[in-house]
Amino acid sequence: MTVGDIASEARAQWVAMMGSGGAQDRAPGEPDAADLPAPTGLVAATGRGQVTLRWDPVEGAIGYAVHRATSATGPFTVVDHGGGDVLAVPHGPYTDTTVEPEREYWYAVAPLATVTAMGPLCPPVRGAALGPDSATPPLLLEVDAAGDDGPLHRPWRFMVGSEHLSHLLSTDRTGGREIGEELRAALARTHDELGVETVRAHGILCDDLGVYREVDGAPVYDWSGVDRVYDTVLALGMRPIVELGFMPRDLASDPSRTVFTYRGIISPPKDWDRWGDLVRELVAHLVSRYGLDEVRDRWAFEVWNEANLSVFWSGTPAEYWRLYEVAARAVKDVDPGLRVGGPATAAVGWIDRQLEVDAPVDFLSTHIYGSPPLDLRGITAARGRADLPLWWTEWGVTATHGNEINDTVFAATFLLCGMRSAAGRIESLAPWVASDHFEELGRPPRFLHGGFGLLTVGNLAKPKFWALWLAQRLGDTALPARMSGDGAGGMVESWTARGADGRVGALVWNGTLDHSKRDGDKVLDRTVTLRVAGLPGGRYALRRWRVDADHGNVAARWQALGGGDWPTDAQWASLAEADHLPESEAVTVVEPVDGVVEVAVDLPNPAIAYVELTAVD
Repeated sequence: MTVGDIASEARAQWVAMMGSGGAQDRAPGEPDAADLPAPTGLVAATGRGQVTLRWDPVEGAIGYAVHRATSATGPFTVVDHGGGDVLAVPHGPYTDTTVEPEREYWYAVAPLATVTAMGPLCPPVRGAALGPDSATPPLLLEVDAAGDDGPLHRPWRFMVGSEHLSHLLSTDRTGGREIGEELRAALARTHDELGVETVRAHGILCDDLGVYREVDGAPVYDWSGVDRVYDTVLALGMRPIVELGFMPRDLASDPSRTVFTYRGIISPPKDWDRWGDLVRELVAHLVSRYGLDEVRDRWAFEVWNEANLSVFWSGTPAEYWRLYEVAARAVKDVDPGLRVGGPATAAVGWIDRQLEVDAPVDFLSTHIYGSPPLDLRGITAARGRADLPLWWTEWGVTATHGNEINDTVFAATFLLCGMRSAAGRIESLAPWVASDHFEELGRPPRFLHGGFGLLTVGNLAKPKFWALWLAQRLGDTALPARMSGDGAGGMVESWTARGADGRVGALVWNGTLDHSKRDGDKVLDRTVTLRVAGLPGGRYALRRWRVDADHGNVAARWQALGGGDWPTDAQWASLAEADHLPESEAVTVVEPVDGVVEVAVDLPNPAIAYVELTAVD
């Protein structure tokens, strides 16, 4: 079999996977081959329990599909790390931990122009993971404390997802906790402790808020419910990203087509002019109530949610684009400076089509789960929109409701992997969602049930909340850093920065995209030597924090209390008392030698460590 045959077979498998029956169920019409060259420079570095792949980037690629075979002639299939969405990565290195140690494999990488348009595979290279007792190069992280890599980008700070916002007003209880009160507190905590500025949610046009009805055939608008919701959001110090959906019953062409337990109507409108009028009247009301400068500068409007999935849109793709065009023009009718965008698709679908619509597009939005966000700059640059803001308005470790991986340390290292990858190239990477108070498929059946939230019912921090809390602690000036050794860059990653007061922070984590390793694997445990150079003379306070099986892990605390469905009052109190992330070791004072401090950092897989050096008198 020739290299061309191998590439054709791999591309056909990919397109079949991403088309009907895959991560999106409406074929967007792209060709199945991309006008991109095969990557060059592929190398496979052998490590203990893993193989790390590196390759040269391909201009215009939004990501790469990593393929593997047991022989040089194939068949090559995409490495499935269990994310269940788009099995592609935005760049290398990529660490494959799904391998059997000491077994030979062959790897090849293909570039993606869109998620269903894949370029050719590069020539394959051989790789094999070492066994658990093998000697490998030690991990070394070298940080230049005197350097300056520019401002530290924090992609989580722009936006977080939430349950439909009428939930903020609910006085019902889940697990004995009042829903609205706790959801409000959850959003406030993400704002206060993580710096998050806006919240995006579904359902602002749903009938539970009563925005639209028809009386004697004429539209009647009522914004009182919307006002209560948005007044609440602003009182928390946040701003809304207004997702325009779902369809009010009296405006729907088929009100029987619904989604979720709250029965959001997914139908196209029966009257397109009235759809435009509804959007225009809503936006005009918001501008009148909250002020043009406020809404223009701090809010934005996104049209619908995941219309490339039939579960969210019962119309045709063409009807969605009409929905978008009518809505976008209606927003701009109120004021041309208001921001509107989309297509808010699942699995990075329809992105190129969004840039071809005959309507304003102020930002490009889409979703992905199970992988870091792809690099859409290739698509925007090719269409003359290189400066268009890129917003991932939903993102997480899995799109599956009730998946226990959401409550794990694995999810926390995944979150840092994605945020680090996104920094500097994406304006927004929004975790889905802030709180486990969530009812799309029914309200939480028990305390730790695999909810999407950064916070549990009860507003207790999960490991992924603490991951962002530590990242938020980093200073504002990124520092040059270089990591080498077994698994460097693909499995063990870092984020380093200096604060305005001179403190130096190093956030280091050991993780993998491989869902089969969610509970860890001893063969992947590592120790990193952190070497901080360029420190002025004097003494430094050395402080450390951790998120691992024993630190910042609410699931472990719950199991230690006996587990079960819901905590008792005494257990709630015990969990709340422990809901903080103390330093993992006592503060010590160190003195640099020739401007250098070295610290050994133990990193099981999965685990996160944060090390901070602050000058002391």
